[in-house]
Amino acid sequence: MTPEPAAMPAGKTLLFGVGLGPGEPDYMTVRARDIILRADRLVHFCKRGRRGNARVTADAVIAPDSAREIELAFPVTIEVPVEDEGYTGPIAAFYDEAAARLATEMEAGRTLAVLCDGDPFFYGSFMHLWRRLAHRFPTEIVPGVTGMAGAWTRAEAPITWGDDVMTVLPGTLSEAELTRRLRDTDAAVIMKLGRNLPKVRRALQASGLIDRAIYAERATMAGQVIARLSEKADDEAPYFSMVLVPGEGRRL
Repeated sequence: MTPEPAAMPAGKTLLFGVGLGPGEPDYMTVRARDIILRADRLVHFCKRGRRGNARVTADAVIAPDSAREIELAFPVTIEVPVEDEGYTGPIAAFYDEAAARLATEMEAGRTLAVLCDGDPFFYGSFMHLWRRLAHRFPTEIVPGVTGMAGAWTRAEAPITWGDDVMTVLPGTLSEAELTRRLRDTDAAVIMKLGRNLPKVRRALQASGLIDRAIYAERATMAGQVIARLSEKADDEAPYFSMVLVPGEGRRL
């Protein structure tokens, strides 16, 4: 018998950033489940015309309900350098507009659960809403299992041993910077691959790490792909993909 979700404190938290984990619904926390069952509105980011991945994950708990749901459709979805005004201008305006829309809901006393892939505070879109809203409305962050934790678990690749230092790198960095940082770490996770994969591959080759690199795509989700990067013949890398470089530190 499924237990009833715990009631949320009345008159307190209005905004919840809810981490739903790497995609496998079973990795969702009990707290996350309780909040999405109780919140007045379910908010999720998505590509225009599509349901967001986090909302699909939540289907395991709650069916679609148009009366409760707020879609925030990105105006642009291609990862480019942060200094590129072609990305930062439209996306900043999008977050401003989204924050204003959500503020109107909370001013009416409604509780909002913003559904987040992985953890809300790790390369998450929610952080941009949090920066605009958390000082105005009572907020709670619900941590989630990160996508990289799901990836190294499914790859059966312990990421750090002993005193290994791990570095998390966005693939949007320059090739020279990626190479420098890879040479200066014991273990690494490289996010935001997309069209950056050829550059990432070259940086791993230059840093002598290509043979340790593991490619993980949609880890824990349907269609999961885990493979040695050196054995991946193409340069296709969808949004939910990353490269892992496990450390080789002290083992007992």
